[in-house]
Amino acid sequence: MPLFGKPKSRSKESASEVMSQNQIPAVANQGSPPAQSQSQALPHSSNQPRLVFHCQLGHGSPTGVISGFGNVRELYQKIAGCYDIDYTEILFCTLNTHKLDMSHLLGGQLGLDDFIFAHIKGRPKVVDIEKTGEALGLTITDNGAGYAFIKVIKPGSIMAGIEGICVGDHIEKVDDESMVGLRHYEVAKRLKEIPKGVIFRLRVVEPLKSGFSEIGAKSTGQKKSNYGSGKETLRLRPNGQAKVEKADELSSIAIDKINALLESFLGINDTELAQSIWETGIVAENPSEFSTAIENSDLSEFGFTEMFVFDLWGAISDAKQGRLKKIQDFNEKF
Repeated sequence: MPLFGKPKSRSKESASEVMSQNQIPAVANQGSPPAQSQSQALPHSSNQPRLVFHCQLGHGSPTGVISGFGNVRELYQKIAGCYDIDYTEILFCTLNTHKLDMSHLLGGQLGLDDFIFAHIKGRPKVVDIEKTGEALGLTITDNGAGYAFIKVIKPGSIMAGIEGICVGDHIEKVDDESMVGLRHYEVAKRLKEIPKGVIFRLRVVEPLKSGFSEIGAKSTGQKKSNYGSGKETLRLRPNGQAKVEKADELSSIAIDKINALLESFLGINDTELAQSIWETGIVAENPSEFSTAIENSDLSEFGFTEMFVFDLWGAISDAKQGRLKKIQDFNEKF
C-alpha cells in the first residue's frame, strides 16, 4: 500500500457530494447506477482525465460522488466528506459489494467503473488469548492509512477458536501497545514475537454492520449493473499522482502469485507491495539481477531471505513464460 501526502485542493465542481437519499446499499439496487452517473473519464484541463466514482458506506447510506484523489488516504478523505465523518473512521473499502468480502478489498488499483463501499468503525472488542502454538492462524493486511486488519482466519487455528474475533476486525492494540499507524508486516511481526504459552490481550474494532449486511441482492429478472467490469484501472500512487492504466492479465496473475508468497513468508497481504516486486522483477533478466535490484531498493527493508527472493524470481519467471494460472485463494497464513 502506498505512503501518503497532503490532499490536493479541488474546485467546487469536483468536490464530493451526496447523490441520493436511498439508504439501501447499491448492490441491492439492480437497476442503473445513480441518476447523474458520471463514472466515465471527463475532460480536464491537464493531460490526465478527471475521473468520478460512486461510493456508499458499507452498512448503508446515500450514494456519494467523489473525484480528485491520488492515493488511498485522499480517497478516504473524499468519502468522509460525503458523510460528515472523520476519514480516520474508515477501516477499509470493498469494491462492488457492501459485504465484508476480503476478495473484493480496495488495493492500489481501482477499476474506472468500480463502485466503492467504505466500512467504518463499529464496536470495540477485547479478548485474552493464550498462544498455544507457534502460529495464530491469521493473515493480516492494512488499509494504507494506518489500520491493520484481519483478512483471513485459518480454520482449526488458535484464532479460529477465539469467540468474537472475525475477518475484517481492525487490530487496535496488542496488550497495551497501540498498533494504529503500523504497517501490516509490523503487526504480524509483533504477534509472531509473542512467546508460546503466553496469554496476551487483543483489542480489535469490528466494522459497523447493518442488519442486512450478509443478505445478497434480490433477483429482479433484470440485467445487473455492470459494476467493476472495465478494462482500465486507476493506479493509486504514493506521490498522489494517480495514473490510468490498461488492465493486464499477465500482471494480475503474477501479482496474485507474489501476494500468495508474501502471505507465506510474512503473514501479510499487500497488492501494492506485490506490484512493486513484479515491476522490479519484470525488467531483470536473471535471479542475480533481481536480487541486486531488491537489495538496492526500498524492498530491502523487508529482509527477504535468499531462498524467498529465489521463490519470488521463480514466480516472476513463470509469469513471463506464461506458466502461471490465476490463483483463486491464498492458502498460506501465519
